[in-house]
Amino acid sequence: MIKLFAFLKPYWKVALLAPLLMLVEVITDLYQPLLMASIIDQGIAQGDVSFIIQTGIKMIGIAVIGMVGGFGCTIAASIAAQSFGADLRTELFTRVQSFSFTNLDKFKSSSLITRLTNDVTQVQNIVLMSLRMMVRAPLLCIGGIIMTVRINPQLAAILLVAIPVLVIAMGFIIKAGYPLFSIVQQRLDRVNNVMQENLAGVRIIKAFVRGDQEKKRFAKANADLMEITMKASRLVALAMPLIMLIMNLSIVAVLWFGGIQVNAGTMQVGQVIAFINYMTQILFSLMMVAFIFIMISRAKASADRICEVIETQVDIEDSPLATDFKPEAGHVVFDNVSFQYAEAQGDPVLKNISFSANPGETVAILGGTGSGKTTLVSLIPRLYDVTAGRILLDNQDIRHIKLQTLRQAVSIVLQDSRLFTGTIGDNIRWGDEEATDSELRQTAEMAQAHEFITKFQKGYNTMLGQRGVNVSGGQKQRISIARALLKRPCILILDDSTSAVDLGTEARIQQALQARKSNTTTFVIAQRITSVMHADKILVLDDGAIVASGTHQQLLNTSPIYQDIYQSQLGEEDVING
Repeated sequence: MIKLFAFLKPYWKVALLAPLLMLVEVITDLYQPLLMASIIDQGIAQGDVSFIIQTGIKMIGIAVIGMVGGFGCTIAASIAAQSFGADLRTELFTRVQSFSFTNLDKFKSSSLITRLTNDVTQVQNIVLMSLRMMVRAPLLCIGGIIMTVRINPQLAAILLVAIPVLVIAMGFIIKAGYPLFSIVQQRLDRVNNVMQENLAGVRIIKAFVRGDQEKKRFAKANADLMEITMKASRLVALAMPLIMLIMNLSIVAVLWFGGIQVNAGTMQVGQVIAFINYMTQILFSLMMVAFIFIMISRAKASADRICEVIETQVDIEDSPLATDFKPEAGHVVFDNVSFQYAEAQGDPVLKNISFSANPGETVAILGGTGSGKTTLVSLIPRLYDVTAGRILLDNQDIRHIKLQTLRQAVSIVLQDSRLFTGTIGDNIRWGDEEATDSELRQTAEMAQAHEFITKFQKGYNTMLGQRGVNVSGGQKQRISIARALLKRPCILILDDSTSAVDLGTEARIQQALQARKSNTTTFVIAQRITSVMHADKILVLDDGAIVASGTHQQLLNTSPIYQDIYQSQLGEEDVING
C-alpha cells in the first residue's frame, strides 16, 4: 500500500500543509481544559467574575483559531486526497489500455471496473483520513499524556493499564478484519460481473424469458456480498463498545482516586475535571487510531488489488530494436508461426503456419469453430505475440516495428461490432479524426452505410445510444467497416464482419473493396463460402493448422474439406459443375 503513496508526491506541499493546520487545532484543543480548570479553581472558587469573563473570552478566541486550523486542514487534505485518487484512476486506466489481450484475459472487466472505482475510493479515503485523523489522533494522544502527567503523575498511571488493553484489543480486531475485507471486494466483483452481464445481454434474457433465473443469480451474489459485509461489520462493531467500556472504567478510576486526592488536599476539583477531559481526548484519539487501522485493513485489500493491475507485466511492448518503420505495401509473411495462450494446456492453438500475402491480395480464411481463424489474424497487429516463428510485414519482423506504427497500418473489423456513445460521424472518424466530410461520406458509401445513415433525421450527426442500441446489427457492421476504411490501412482484417448483412449488400461491399484492392492487403474470415470465392488465396484451417490453400477453383479440385464446406452451403451439383 505504501507504493501507492508515490501518487501523493506531486501534491506534497498541500499534503504537508494539512497536518500543520491540524497541529494548530490540536494545540488549541489541548489548551482548553487548562483554561477550564483555571475558571473552576480560580474564578468560581474565589468568586472572581472578571477572571471568568476574561478566561471565557480567551477560550472563545482559541476555539476560533482551532476551527480555522481544522477547516483549513480539511480543505488541504481533501485537495491532496482527491488529486491522489484522480491520478491513481488515470494510471490504472492508462495501464489497462496498455495491456495486451493476454493481460486482459487475466482480469474480468467487472473486476477492473471495481478496482478503478470502489478500490480507488477506499484508498483515497485512507489518504484523506491519514492527513486529518492520523495526524490529529497521535498528536492529541501524546499531548494529552503529557498534560495528564503534568497535572498529576500518580493519576496518569491509570493510562498504563487502559492504553495497552485498548491496543491489544484493537490489534486483534484489525488482524481478524483484513481477510474479511479482501473477501468483501471479491464478492463485490461478483455482483458487478452479474450486473454487467445482465445489462449487456438484457435482450437475450428477455427473449429467452430468463428474467427470474437471472434475478436469482443476482440475489445469490448480492446475498453473498451482504453476508460477508455483515460479518466484517460485526467485527468492526465490537470496537466502539470495547473502547467505551475502557473509557468509562478509566473515568471511574480517575474520579475515585482523584476524589481521594481532592479530599486529601493534594489536588483541586478543576484539575480533576481537566484530567478527565485529557483522559477522554487520549482514549478518543486511540479510538480514532483504531478506526483508521480498521479502515486501513480494508483499504489494504483494495490497494493490493490496485497494485496487482499496476504491477502486471505488459507482455507486448516495443522492443529495444523497434523502429518507426512504416509499412506501406502490405506484404505479409507468416514464417512457421505457432501460438499458444498463456497458461493453456495441450497442443498449441496454431501450429507451424506458413504462407504469404502479396500486396493488394485478398486472403480468405475458412475453418470450423475453434480452428484458430481469429487468433491467426490477431497476431498481425500483435494483439497477441507469436509463441514460435515470426511474422514479416514488408520484410520487417513486426516485433521490430513500434506498436503504434504497426497498429496504425492495420485496421480490423470484428463480428461483434462495438460502437461508442456519440454521433455516427464520430464513430466513423475513429479511423481518422481529421477526415473531411467528403472523405467520411466516401468511406460510408464504400461500406454501404451512407444510404441508411442519410435516412436518419440528423444523418451523420445522429446520436448513437450505448453500444449503438438504436441501429441494427448489420448497420453496426457497416459503420465499423466504414471506420476501418477511413483509416486507409495497408492491412485490412475483416473477421466475419458481414455476417449480419444480406448477400446483396455484402456483394456491393466486396465490389467496393475490389476497387481499392491495389492499396490494401485484405484478410477475410467468413462463414459463407460466397464471401470468399473471389479471394486471391483461400486458407483452410483445421485444428490450428493449414490443411489446404489455393484459389476457389483449386480447392474445389483438391481439398475434401473445402468441398464439404461448399457442398453443405451450395449443394452437391454445384461442386460437380465447379
